[in-house]
Amino acid sequence: MNNSGCGGCGKFVLGVATGMAAGAALGMTMAPSHRQIKRAAHMAAKRVNEAVENLAEAMDL
Repeated sequence: MNNSGCGGCGKFVLGVATGMAAGAALGMTMAPSHRQIKRAAHMAAKRVNEAVENLAEAMDL
């Protein structure tokens, strides 16, 4: 009867990933150099992609 499984977990993980991206964006505004901004953006995007992939794998169970 309960087919939702981990439906709330997906929203939670997506929210965490969004929060990480927002935190990286906020951190980028305080970064002193353009190089550090680009690096932080790259790392944030990489982490968000990893979180989405992990979520997709978890939901594929």
